[in-house]
Amino acid sequence: MSQPKVRFGVNLNNREPLLAPSYSLADLLDLSQTVEGAGFDSVWVGDSLFSKPRHEPLLLLAGISQRTSRVKLGTACLVTATRNPLYLALEWATLDHMSEGRTILGACMGNPELGVEREYAALGLDFKRRARIFEEGLTVLRQLWTEGEVTFHGQHFDYERISFHSGTEMAPLQPLQSPPPIWVVSNPRLVVGVKDEVRVSRVISRAARRIAEHGDGWMTCCRASHPEEFREQHAQIAEAVGEVRREITEFAMAYQVTMNIADSREAAQRSMGEYIGQYYPELSKAMDLSEWGPVGTPDDIIDWMRTFAEAGVNYFICRFGALDQFGQVERFAREVLPAFGS
Repeated sequence: MSQPKVRFGVNLNNREPLLAPSYSLADLLDLSQTVEGAGFDSVWVGDSLFSKPRHEPLLLLAGISQRTSRVKLGTACLVTATRNPLYLALEWATLDHMSEGRTILGACMGNPELGVEREYAALGLDFKRRARIFEEGLTVLRQLWTEGEVTFHGQHFDYERISFHSGTEMAPLQPLQSPPPIWVVSNPRLVVGVKDEVRVSRVISRAARRIAEHGDGWMTCCRASHPEEFREQHAQIAEAVGEVRREITEFAMAYQVTMNIADSREAAQRSMGEYIGQYYPELSKAMDLSEWGPVGTPDDIIDWMRTFAEAGVNYFICRFGALDQFGQVERFAREVLPAFGS
């Protein structure tokens, strides 16, 4: 089976309406239609409870599902570990029906930030055990979505023959897709840092098994200066996928990249720095700006994307670090997409 072509989606920035007076929730909904009309494959929204407040992603995707007809609808990413998996399975199944089977669940356990740790604490969850909570939740979701019933006895969830079926309905309520694709997030150097490579290796190994067992794709970000790291982790995931008798060519290898397109690198970098400082007040102090993604002219963006595509990326989720979301989307569609035959 040949490697799938590179595809592109757009993160609609559901945090920005809380930061920028010129970008409202109505604008965001309009932008979803602009993205669809421009030929992108998908639209995405992010998630956070209160550490980085934004409009709630599932409600927002439900609204977008009624404003669009073709683009896929995804989360980049949904912190599934902080949600009850039964309610999430029901909510997502409903969303999949509303969108006529267009959903992609980008699933994560949350960044290793103080703000995210406080979210876990507020919900009565053990932040230190979030990986296990995350994995068990994904097991419950997939079983409900494929079998219509779940029996699971884990450390955090304990269910015996649970289904969305009382006996009077025609069948258990399940999504149209069986199951909706799950793209599992792994950002090992955000979790561990960049100095402890021994621990990074262990994290990557566990993440590879998690992606192979629970996912249909891998989603990552935030190491935009290091295509070799993507290539290395891609190889480990491919090995883990083979061990569970699946094909790596069936998996999405996705990179969420934050970028800014301008007439010069200097103008793009200035705009990007101001944006990230507002969007991620905690992470922006801990990360080099260059790790978020490329800034500069359309040619600069194309060169960066070609480098990462050669490293194994087959899906780019584009987030634009600028207050002018429409201008960035339209310029990308006009001056970048054609270079990839899109």
